[in-house]
Amino acid sequence: MKSVLAGALSAAVLSLSLSAQAEVVSPEDQIKLRQAGYSYMSWNMGKIKAQVIDQSVAYNQAQVAAAANTLAAIANSGMGALYGPGTDKQVGSQATRVKPEMFDNFDDVANISARLNETTGNLASAAASGDQAAIRVAFGEVGQTCKSCHDKYRQK
Repeated sequence: MKSVLAGALSAAVLSLSLSAQAEVVSPEDQIKLRQAGYSYMSWNMGKIKAQVIDQSVAYNQAQVAAAANTLAAIANSGMGALYGPGTDKQVGSQATRVKPEMFDNFDDVANISARLNETTGNLASAAASGDQAAIRVAFGEVGQTCKSCHDKYRQK
């Protein structure tokens, strides 16, 4: 029931955010801002991956926790507002890899978004605990959530 409620709430917030934000930020800037947000998420995922998954860098709980908190903050920041009308294709100098069919499936996108909010929150909690096994599991869940959206709605 909690996930259904979260999904419905996310859909409502997404809908309100789209109409409010689209009026303030140009389509070109919407694309630029959402790409910056996802790039920053990717960089933070890389920090966690290097320390906890690959162990190619010494583990630093404070850094991992900061990266996980950043992921949760971005996931919960209302980035859905950056998918306004006209942002399904190149605008000015800003190209996008979003598939146009994403704009016809906002209920599904809202569910994925709610799942991202949940999984990044779980990752932040695991990182705060310092339990590397729990961080690995939570990291995998975030990755699977990202992949579920990329597989459906991102062009290669």
